[in-house]
Amino acid sequence: MRDMVRLLAPNEYGSAIRMFADKWKRLRDRIYVNPAFQRRASRFFLTRAIARRRARDVFDLCAGFVYSQVLSACVQLEIFQQVRDGPMSVRDIARRCGLSPEAASRLLEAASSLRLLEKRSGESFGLGPLGAAVLGNPGLIAMIDHHRHLYVDLNDPVALLRNEAADTQLSKYWPYAETASARDLAQNDIADYSALMAASQPIVADEVLDCYPLDAHQCLLDVGGGEGAFIAEAAARFPNLRLMVFDLPAVVERAGAFVERAGISQRVSIYGGDFFSDSLPRGADVVSLVRIALDHDDSKVLTLLKSIRAALPAGGTLLIAEPVAGSGYAPMVSAYFGIYLMAMGRGRVRTRQKFEQLLREAGFQKVSFRNGRGALQTGVVIAIA
Repeated sequence: MRDMVRLLAPNEYGSAIRMFADKWKRLRDRIYVNPAFQRRASRFFLTRAIARRRARDVFDLCAGFVYSQVLSACVQLEIFQQVRDGPMSVRDIARRCGLSPEAASRLLEAASSLRLLEKRSGESFGLGPLGAAVLGNPGLIAMIDHHRHLYVDLNDPVALLRNEAADTQLSKYWPYAETASARDLAQNDIADYSALMAASQPIVADEVLDCYPLDAHQCLLDVGGGEGAFIAEAAARFPNLRLMVFDLPAVVERAGAFVERAGISQRVSIYGGDFFSDSLPRGADVVSLVRIALDHDDSKVLTLLKSIRAALPAGGTLLIAEPVAGSGYAPMVSAYFGIYLMAMGRGRVRTRQKFEQLLREAGFQKVSFRNGRGALQTGVVIAIA
């Protein structure tokens, strides 16, 4: 047997291991789906806890939509803000929210079971640990609220998967998803998503700048930088850093006012254009691409990466910040973002291997990866020109 193993080439040895693993998993599946095995497993003292935990996990998957609607209702009714300074009675919350006491009680009990709220003395409710986490991150509130559009699109998930759900709510929310020329977008087209990105960007910026500090760089260009929330965070951390932001003309109109309010207008240069068809400004030694690549298909992303490479000097750095498939956040990336982007009508999540392939094809020499540690679990791809 030992001699036979030695005769196997490394790739053949790996294939043999995978074939054995596949056979074992097929056998395991046949055992797991057997009702008699399920009954025995739920009773046997060594497997009882595992069986019950998996049953709870399945129920949580089934009930997950209800959980998300409880959270959505709490956000829409601003319940977390109402109990910020102390617990309130069911009747007081019901009156402020325009609900009957019975309806309010059901919502508050549900939120309490999910740790969004906590029961307090005298039949009152206060903030729970998860509600406090939401309230402490204004960007999360904006992100939760916009999920109302996704929930409408997922009313019939099979129709969405079969591409029968034309004109989705998310494609309207993100107008560049269905507009042939992004230049055609006006202020009223981009107002909602620009506000969402500005609200949530500070959370992402903290993750990215913790992963990759910019103190060794002279000038940052944020491509698709929206109103300038990311460069504002970078400016606060690195006072000597010069800053540039590039986005659609309608978007950067809002950026001028934003950087003025942030007090950094003297350090910021703003450029309007379409990053798929226009040249990017030169002069930066680090470029950021924050939650941009996942919104577009590979051919578009490759075009953009080549444009960024042309704008960077030799040795310059590109930071791509977005969820990366297979990076330790598998449920969030594959389940959530995969379906979200389908509802949006374009884009895809990518593995490290896919990013490396695209970046090398675009002319980058060295690629590495780091995982963020914050609420949005952002991965950071670092590419050297």
